[in-house]
Amino acid sequence: MRLLIAVLLVVLAAAEDGSRAWLRYARVPNASSYRFLPSSIVALNSTSSSPIYTAGRELQKGIRGILGTHININGTAKQGSPSIVVGTVDAYQKIYGDLDEVEDLAGDGFFLSTEGRNVVIVGQNERGALYGAFEYLSRLGQEKFDPVAYVSNPHAPIRWVNEWDNLDGSIERGYAGPSIFFRDGYVVDNVTRVAEYARLLASIRINGIIINNVNANPELLNSRNIEGLGRLADVMRPYGVQLGISLNFASPQRFGGLDSFDPLDPKVDAWWANITDKIYSRVPDMAGYLVKANSEGQPGPLTYNRTLADGANMFARATKPHGGIVMFRAFVYDNHINPANWTADRANAGVEFFQHLDGKFDDNVVVQIKYGPIDFQVREPPSPLFSTLRKTSTAIELQVTQEYLGHQCHLVYLAPLWKEILEYDLRADDKPSKVKDIISSERFKRPLGGSAAVVNVGTNTTWIGSHLAMSNLYAYGIMAWDPSVEPDEVLQDWIRLTFGFDRQVIETMTDMSLKSWPAYENYTGNLGIQTLTDILYAHYGPNPASQDNNGWGQWTRADKDSLGMDRTVKNGTGNARQYPPAIARMYENVETTPDNLLLWFHHVPYTQRLKSGKTVIQHFYDAHYDGASVAQTFVKQWESLEGKIDVERYEHVRFLQTYQAGHALVWRDAINQFYYNLSEIPDEAKRVGNHPYRIEAEKMSLSGYKRYAVSPFHTASGYTAVITTSNSTIGIATANITYASGTYDIAVNYYDLIGGKAQYQLDIGNRTIGTWTGDLEDRLGHAPSIYLDGHSATRITFRGVKVNKGDMLKIVGRPDGIEPAPIDYVSFLPPGLVD
Repeated sequence: MRLLIAVLLVVLAAAEDGSRAWLRYARVPNASSYRFLPSSIVALNSTSSSPIYTAGRELQKGIRGILGTHININGTAKQGSPSIVVGTVDAYQKIYGDLDEVEDLAGDGFFLSTEGRNVVIVGQNERGALYGAFEYLSRLGQEKFDPVAYVSNPHAPIRWVNEWDNLDGSIERGYAGPSIFFRDGYVVDNVTRVAEYARLLASIRINGIIINNVNANPELLNSRNIEGLGRLADVMRPYGVQLGISLNFASPQRFGGLDSFDPLDPKVDAWWANITDKIYSRVPDMAGYLVKANSEGQPGPLTYNRTLADGANMFARATKPHGGIVMFRAFVYDNHINPANWTADRANAGVEFFQHLDGKFDDNVVVQIKYGPIDFQVREPPSPLFSTLRKTSTAIELQVTQEYLGHQCHLVYLAPLWKEILEYDLRADDKPSKVKDIISSERFKRPLGGSAAVVNVGTNTTWIGSHLAMSNLYAYGIMAWDPSVEPDEVLQDWIRLTFGFDRQVIETMTDMSLKSWPAYENYTGNLGIQTLTDILYAHYGPNPASQDNNGWGQWTRADKDSLGMDRTVKNGTGNARQYPPAIARMYENVETTPDNLLLWFHHVPYTQRLKSGKTVIQHFYDAHYDGASVAQTFVKQWESLEGKIDVERYEHVRFLQTYQAGHALVWRDAINQFYYNLSEIPDEAKRVGNHPYRIEAEKMSLSGYKRYAVSPFHTASGYTAVITTSNSTIGIATANITYASGTYDIAVNYYDLIGGKAQYQLDIGNRTIGTWTGDLEDRLGHAPSIYLDGHSATRITFRGVKVNKGDMLKIVGRPDGIEPAPIDYVSFLPPGLVD
C-alpha cells in the first residue's frame, strides 16, 4: 500500500509539470451536473492520419478526463442513440441531411451545437472539425454547460507560428531548452514531442508552423533533412498543422554549387523550382516558405540590384504549383546607419524598401510585418507599412518569446499590447482602417493575410520556459482566430483550463497578468523611449547607453539636456509622414502626440511638461519606482495561492516572481541612475542614488575580495562591486551593523555569471542566515551574461531576520570557473519596505 501511494504521488507530481498546458482535461468540480452527454462519438469518414480521427480520439480523451465518463468511438450512430457527431460539412450532410447553419462557414471554420439530442461538430474542412472538437472540450473544461449553437470562422486564413531553431539544436531567443526539431545538424528522429506541440497548436487553431530560424542554414535542404521534414509533417498532419521552412537566399550558391543566387538568373530560378519539387514530393501539403533577405547581414536580391519583389516572386513561382505561400519578411534595414545623421531613421526602412513595390508581388506572396517599425519593443506605434501596402497581402508578426520583454523570466502578459495594435485605426484614405482589418484583407481586399508569431518552444516541460508565459501562446492563437476577444476574457479561460476554478486563483492571476505589461513598461522604458535594454548583447538587462551611437538605428538620442527621436517632418526624420494624414498630423505635433509615444516621435528637453503636469525626467523617476513596486507585489500575490496550486508549478512560479522582483529593482536603479547622471536633474522625491538601507560591498572590510568597476556603471549600486582576487581565492567581506536592533529582510544583490557556480554564505553575528549558489544559468531560461552587468545582476532575500546593532555582517564567497563570487550590496530592510 505504501508503495502504491508513493507511485501515485510521483504520478500526480509529474502530471503538473506544465507539459499538458491548457489541455490538462482535469475533472471539473460539477461534472455530475452535465446531464446531456451523448453515449457515443461518431467520427465521420476518418482515417488514422485525418484530423477527424484525431478529433474523435481527443473527444474521447477529454470527456474521460473532464467528466469521468468513457465514450466509445463509432463510424456511424446507433439507431435512436444520442451521439457526438464530428466531421466535415459534406460528410455530415450525406448522412444527416442539409444543415442550414453551415452556409456561412469559411475555410477552417466550424459549427458547434449542443442544443439537440446530438452534439454536432461540423467543420468546413477536416481541420475545422478538429477545431470545433477542441472548442467543445474547452467549454466542458470550463464548465460552460449551457446549450449553444453557433458558427465560428477565422478572422484570417494565415495563423502561423515561427520557430527560430537552428540545425545544431540551439534556439535563437529561445528560453526553454534545446530544439524539439533539430539536433547535431539534422531533423530529430524522435518526433513525439513535435506531435504534442502540434496538438497544442491545433487546440488554439494555429494552422502553420515555420520550424527553423529565419537566419536559415542552407543545409536544411540536404536529402537527409528533407526526409526529416517529411517525418515532422507526418506527425503534425493529423492535427491540421502544416509545416513550412525558412530559406537562406544564397542556398543555390552556398549549398547548390551554382556561381550565383541572382533571382533573375534562369539557373537559380530552376534550382529553386527543383528543390521545391523535391520537398513537396515528401511533404505534399507543405505550407510554404518564410524568407528573411537583405537584413542584418542575410543575403538577398539587393546583392544583385534586384528588387525584394524579384526575390519573393522567385519563391512564389516555385511554390505556386503546389499551393504554397511565401511569407516575405518586411524586416529589412541597414544595420550600419550613421548616428551623426539627424534624419537617419531605422523606423523608416519598412516603407522605404517596400512602398514602391506595392502590387508587384505575386498573389501567393504575403509581406510579414512586425507590429511596430523597430523590433518588438514594449511600446511602439503600429508600423506605417500596414497602411502603405494596398495591393499586397500582409500579415502581422508578433512575438510570444519575450526577446526584449524579460525572456520569460519576467511576467509580461502580452495580449493587451497586441490588442492595442490590432485595434489601432490607421485611417487610410480617411476611412476606418484598423490593423486587424488590414491583415485580414477585409480593408484592402487582397487574396491572403493573417498573423505569425515567434514562439520558440523547447524541450523544457513548460514549453517556453515559464508556466505563466504560456498565457501568451494561448492568447496569440485565440486572438489570431478572433481579434475582437478581450484580453482579460482570454486570460481567464486560460487560467481555468490550466490552473482550475478556485476564485482566488483566477482573480489573483488575472490581476497580476493585467498589471504586468504596464509594470514592465514602467520599469524598463516608458513614454515611447523603447525598452532600454542592451541591444548590442543579450536584449535582456538594462543598458540605455547601448541604444545610441551605433549603426543599428535603435536610438534614443539622449544627451545632457534632452532625449527622444525627432520623427517629425518639420525638424526630424520624417517618419510621421509615412502614416496617413490624420495620424501624421497627430504625431507631428508634440501637443497632440500621446504621452506614451512622446519620445518615439519627439526630441524634447528633460524638463518638458507632460499632460500629467510632470516633467519628462520626473515621470521617468516615478514610473521606474512605480513599476518596480508593482513587481514586488507579484511575489506576495502568488504566495497567497500556496496550497491552491500544485507544488511543482507553485514553486517554479514563486522562484520566477521572486527573481523578477529583484531584477525589477536592478532595472529601476540602473535607468534612473543613468538619466540622473546624464541630466544632473535630481529626483524631487530624493530617491535616486539615495539608499540608506544599503551597505555597499566595496565599503566593507575585504579579504580575498577586491573592488571592481562595473560596466555599464549604472548596473551597480555606487558603480562598484567586489570580486575575488583570483578564481581560487575565497573572498570574505565584513561590516559592523549600524542599524537599530530589530527584525529585517536582508537582501544581497550579486551577479550570477554563466560559466561558473560560485557559492555564498551569509552570517550575522555567529549565525549562518543562509547559503546559496550562483546557478541561475540552470534555473532561468536564458544564459544571463559572462560579465558583471544588468543581465547578470540579481538578488536573494532572507526574510524576518533578527538583527542586533553592532553584530558582524559577513559574506563568504567561493568562486567557481569564471564566476568570481561578485557582490554589489546588502540591504537591511524593515519588513514591507523595498529599498
